[in-house]
Amino acid sequence: MNLVKTRDGHNYLVPFALITSLFFLWGFAHSILDVLNKYFQDTMGLTKTQSALVQAVVYGGYFLMALPAGALIKRWGYRAGVLTGLLLYGIGALLFIPGGQLMNFGFFLFSLFIIGCGLTFLETSANPYVTVLGPSQGAEQRINFSQSFNGLGWILGPLVGGMFLFTQPGEQPNITLPYALIGIVVLAIALVFARVRLPEVAAAPEQTDDVMEGGVQAGGYIPLFRHKKFVFGLVSLFLYVAAQTGVNSFFINYAVEEATVPRGAAATLLGIGCMGLFMLGRMGGSWLMGYIRAERLLALCGVGATLSTALVVFVPGQLGFGALFVVYLCESIMFPTIFALSLRGLGRHTKLASSFLIMSIVGGAVAPLLMGWIADRSGMSLGFIVPLVCYVVIAVYGQYVGRK
Repeated sequence: MNLVKTRDGHNYLVPFALITSLFFLWGFAHSILDVLNKYFQDTMGLTKTQSALVQAVVYGGYFLMALPAGALIKRWGYRAGVLTGLLLYGIGALLFIPGGQLMNFGFFLFSLFIIGCGLTFLETSANPYVTVLGPSQGAEQRINFSQSFNGLGWILGPLVGGMFLFTQPGEQPNITLPYALIGIVVLAIALVFARVRLPEVAAAPEQTDDVMEGGVQAGGYIPLFRHKKFVFGLVSLFLYVAAQTGVNSFFINYAVEEATVPRGAAATLLGIGCMGLFMLGRMGGSWLMGYIRAERLLALCGVGATLSTALVVFVPGQLGFGALFVVYLCESIMFPTIFALSLRGLGRHTKLASSFLIMSIVGGAVAPLLMGWIADRSGMSLGFIVPLVCYVVIAVYGQYVGRK
C-alpha cells in the first residue's frame, strides 16, 4: 500500500514531507524543557513542584489555544495554522534574549507560554493533516512515521540543553544562545511555508464508515462526545501526555537521586539513550503496523510500560533506572497511535475532534506538578506512581479499541 497515494491517483508526497519536518521542531521544544526543569532548580533554588511550572505553562497553552487554533484552521486551512504556530514559536524563543538578562523566572514562564501557544497551532494543524494525506488504512502508519522525526527532536533537545546549561565548574551557563538560535531557525522555516501552497484535503469517504456510531454527522460538540471511542481516546491521550511529560521532567532527578548519576551525564543519557530508544520505537512501530493492528500494538506497549514503571516505583536504584529506558521504548508509539485511532471514523468532524485532542495535551501541565508534590514529600521514586496509573488506562484503551 502506498501511504501517500490515494485510490483516485492523488500523490501527497511533497506536502507530507514538508509537514513531517515540523514534527522535529516541537519535539525539540518539549525535550529541552526537561533540562530547564533541573537548571531552574539549581540556579534559582526552586523546589521540584515550583520547577514543574515550566511544563505547566507550556502545556497550559495547549488547553487555552487548541479550540482557537481549530477555529482558525477550519476557517483558513492547515497552512494558516502552521504559519501562526511558527510565528508564535519563534517570538517566544527570541524572548529568551531579554530573559537571559533579567533572569526572572516569571518572565521565562511567559516566554514558554508563548512557545506553548505556537506549538498548539503546529500540532493542531500537522497531526490531523498527516492522517488525511493518503488512504485511511495507512493513517496510523503515516502519523507514526512523521512522529519519528519528532523523536529526533526529543534526542537533540536534552543534548543541546545540557551542553549550554550543565557546564563545567568555572563556566557560565548560557540560557540565551540556544533559544536565540531556535527562534531564528523557526522564523526562517515560517518564511518557507509562507511561499508554499499546501493542498486542503478532506477526510476520505472510507474514513467515515463508523461515523454514525454516536450520531456524529448530526454536527456540534454533543454528538461528537457520544462517540465512545473518541471520548476514551481523548482521556487516554490526556493521560499519555501526562505520563510522558512527568517521566521526562523528572528523569534527571531520578537519575541523580536514585541511581547517583551526575546531572550532565543524566542529560546525555536522556537525549541519546532514552530518546534514541523513543525514536527507534516509533520507526519500528510504524513498520510493525504493517503486520500487527495498531490497537493491538498499543495494548502490548501499554502493558510493557506499566510493568517497567512499576519497577521504577517499587525497586528504586539501578534496576529501576534501567527500567526507565524500557518505558521510553514502550511509550514511543502511544501518542500518534491514540491520536489516529481517536480520529478514525469521524469524517468531516476531524478538524473539530483534533482540536479537542490537542486540548488534552494539557495533561502535561498536571502530572509534573503532582509528581513534584509527591517527590518533595515522599521521595522521587514514589512520584512515578502517577505515570504508572496512566499506562494502565492506556493498555485498557488499546484492548477496548481492538475489541470494537
